[in-house]
Amino acid sequence: MTTTTTAAPPATRSQVRVLVVACLILFVDGYDLFTVGTIGPSLLRDPSWGATGSTLGTLGAATALGMPLGSVLAGSGADRWGRRTPMVVAVTWISATMLVSAIVPNLNSLVAVRFCTGIGIGALVPLVSAYVTDGAPARRRTLHLAIALGSMGVGGAASALLGRLILPGHHFQTVFLIGALSIILVPFIWSIVPANAVGRTSERERMTSLFVPSSRRATVLFWIAAFMSMALVYSTTAWLPTVMIKNGYNLNSSLEFLIAFTIGASFGSMAMAVFADRGYLKFVTFGLFALSAVAMLVLSSNQPRPLLLVVSALAGLGSLGCQGMVIAYISAFYAKRNRATSLGLALGVGRIGAIVGPLYLSVVTATIASPRAGFYGFMVPAIFGAVAVVFLPRLRATAADQG
Repeated sequence: MTTTTTAAPPATRSQVRVLVVACLILFVDGYDLFTVGTIGPSLLRDPSWGATGSTLGTLGAATALGMPLGSVLAGSGADRWGRRTPMVVAVTWISATMLVSAIVPNLNSLVAVRFCTGIGIGALVPLVSAYVTDGAPARRRTLHLAIALGSMGVGGAASALLGRLILPGHHFQTVFLIGALSIILVPFIWSIVPANAVGRTSERERMTSLFVPSSRRATVLFWIAAFMSMALVYSTTAWLPTVMIKNGYNLNSSLEFLIAFTIGASFGSMAMAVFADRGYLKFVTFGLFALSAVAMLVLSSNQPRPLLLVVSALAGLGSLGCQGMVIAYISAFYAKRNRATSLGLALGVGRIGAIVGPLYLSVVTATIASPRAGFYGFMVPAIFGAVAVVFLPRLRATAADQG
């Protein structure tokens, strides 16, 4: 792992275009991912749909189940056909499924279509991560990835804001209809993203290369780290407010926590990315997993408001930031010719963690009487993720530039 203190040259116009395209695509990803939460109250109030409290969980689970399939297919396709074609297919697929979501007449149909949407959502992160790493300045790759991945949160916020503006005055399916407008990005992607494939190796050769002696340990450890990072992210976003209230925090404290949690994740991740790009990517990735575990331990004891806000921001940085750093580490470790394949497989495994994480926390909180059990439950994937990173090999200095 090479450390350097020299300033990175400014990004070129083409590198800025890469980042803009990536941010637009992941904005769509975030919007689509958060639509179920946005429409939830309106769906439950509509008697003609017969939705119950478990309906939103079913819709979210259906979306999540499609994501691993999308990640694996997209990663393999991007290294076989280049980045452009799979990106266009994924965005078109998402737009089409959002359009269908806007016109289906019942819950069973909506659940099926959300599974299909999940395939497209799962495809976008490995595709865009590989594309950004290919085109970013050599010493700003992690920063560019952090900016692009941050657009998912912006898209999710836009979905929530739009829902607040148009619901309940309009039917909840209008939110899906607006999401279908992502099709307008297709000509933009087609004109900017290169068409050429990045390598001439077969899919079998790319898969085999992940398990040669020099890479097999890293591949398995990356899968573990991806699984743990997404289990941590999805369990905290789904359960933290509930766990905090159960532990004695009041509702206002929980809402303040969510604000600090989000701000800490957004701005802290940018700062950590700059540090990581100076040659400390492994250290930063380990540190964020560890920070999350420590923050959850501190939060398990009721804290005064000022300390709560500070620790909440650190918890957000650790819990959400580690996911982006794992993606950056994978992107930097593997050669360009099989970067998307490695990302797709790792994130496919990681998406399973996204499904398991909330279920695991529900079991922990239901079976262990202690009000602190939820916080200890959050610490488990953080600790396992940190341990996996410890045993990862150091980055090969030229890995991100290899063909």
